[in-house]
Order: sequence, then structure tokens, then C-alpha cells
Amino acid sequence: MSVTRQLTAILTDCYDAHQAIRPQVAVTPLLFSPGFSKQLNSEVWFKAEHLQHTGSFKFRGASNKLRLLDEDCRARGVITASSGNHGQGMALAGQLNDVPVTVYASESASSLKLSAIRAWGAKVITLDTDPLSVEIAAAAAARQEGKIFVSPYNDKDVIAGQGTIALEMLEQQPELDAVFVAVGGGGLISGIGAVLKNLSPHTKVIGCWPEASPAMYASLQAQHIVEVEESETLSDGTAGGLEPGSITFPLCMQVIDECVLVSEAEIRQAMREIARSERWMIEGAEGVAVAALLKQASVWKGKRVAVVLCGRNIMLEKFIGAVS
Repeated sequence: MSVTRQLTAILTDCYDAHQAIRPQVAVTPLLFSPGFSKQLNSEVWFKAEHLQHTGSFKFRGASNKLRLLDEDCRARGVITASSGNHGQGMALAGQLNDVPVTVYASESASSLKLSAIRAWGAKVITLDTDPLSVEIAAAAAARQEGKIFVSPYNDKDVIAGQGTIALEMLEQQPELDAVFVAVGGGGLISGIGAVLKNLSPHTKVIGCWPEASPAMYASLQAQHIVEVEESETLSDGTAGGLEPGSITFPLCMQVIDECVLVSEAEIRQAMREIARSERWMIEGAEGVAVAALLKQASVWKGKRVAVVLCGRNIMLEKFIGAVS
């Protein structure tokens, strides 16, 4: 199937998910920010996915995936891999859909997020390796055990669930000049981008990365999936490489209009600005998208722009250390 046809198919799946995941998945507000709008001389809106159940957009894709499983797959349970937010979303979706969930994670993942996954009833298995190797190990375990592996991003049903964010945004504010989205594996921006390219093609889709973890960015520049050396980043939710053959790569090639890299200092500043202006404690991945907007403020002067605030699950001590 061509990428263009894939985008159309994703839109259809997004419409289906938009209706089917309610009321389990909340419609989050698109909130106007007077403070950021005045500061940047533009009209700034925040899509408040940090107010979604489990504190992250990931609950959308997880809910959509599990609702589509047949009874046999539900009974056997599923395996996934996650640095935290996807695992929490899968755990709650599993609880609500009566599907046993096992989450593989790196030992370096946030202890707060891993505790939350367990609290929602999922089994957690940690491995002393990088996030991409964890994904590969989890997929291998699923094959061996005869269970469905649910990728955090490399899954069309997960992507369709994330794309419901864009359908909500267009219902809430149909005229947007640009949408800023943090990018890890690309599932979020693939879903959002597929909707916008079909329904609002004038809206620019801005992909945002931490300089310390730019796997998809580097792959887009090379025009094929590449491995990159990564450093520690506040944006742990976007960290890690891409599965070989990931369906998100060609989708990102098609839907992302502009790419912005931000430094750790810029992420910290963005987290401070959100706390000061909006009184929200956000995690590093959200800070990446906000930092990209701040970095490109002059480009979008006088325009109407939105930032997807993708998650709030950060340890208090880590947040205080970041913004101090």
C-alpha cells in the first residue's frame, strides 16, 4: 500500500476509534494560553493530553488496540515494551478490557512510572539494556508465548488511537497554522499528521526532538532508519531507537513538514515557562514541544499554533531539579 493510501486508511481508522474509545478515553481540552500568546506575539493553544487518564496520550492507542483484539487474544493476554507512559496506558486499558498485560521496561526507566504500571495491575519485567533492545526482547517473548505484542508506536491500531487527538483539535479549533509534536518512535505524530494532512493540509506539522535523542530525526535526514548514539535526556518518553522496518518511518517522512531540535537547557526553560505561566508540572517530552515553539517564536508571529502536551508523569524531585 502506498504511503498516501496508508494516510487515508489511518484517517478512517481514527474516525472509528474516535467514536469507539468513548467514554473510556477522555476528550481533553484545547486550552488558550494568554501568557504564551502575549510572550510570543501569536495565538498559542495547548492540547492538554497531560490531563488524559494515566497522565499521557498513550492511553488512547492502548485502548484502541485492546478493543480490537478477538476473544482468544484477550484471554491469552498481551506483551508490550515501555519506558513508562505506554505501559501505564496499556495497564489501565488491560484492566478495563479484562486483558492481562505484561510490560517489559528498561531498568533505567522512571521508578514512578513503573510503580504506576504495577498499580494498574500489569506485570512488569525489567531488563538491563537500552529501550530498543527491550522492545526487541519483548516482541520475541510474545512470539514464544503465543501472545500479541503491542508496540508503543509501530502498530496501526495504536497510531489510529493517537490520531484521535487531531480529530478533537479540529473540532475544538478548526483553523490552526501549525501543531508542535514531540517525536520518539513516531506513533503520536504519525496519527496526528495523517488526520491533518487529510482534513487540514494547510496546518504545518512540526516534529520536535531533544538533541540528545534524535533517532527518528537522524533517520529522516538519512532517508532510512539509522542507529544514533544517544545521551541522557530529560525527555525520557521520547528516548530510544526505532524498530527495524517500523511503519512510522515512511509515515513521518510524509507528514512532518518541519523538524526542530532542542537542547537540554531549552527543555528545562520550557518546563519552567509552563510552570510559571500555566501552573502545570510537565515531563521532559512535553518540554521538547514547548521548547521548539519558543525556539521558533519569530517564525509563527501572528499565527495560531498548538502544542500537544503529551504527559505529566515526572518524579517531583526530577522536575524540581530540572526547573531550579
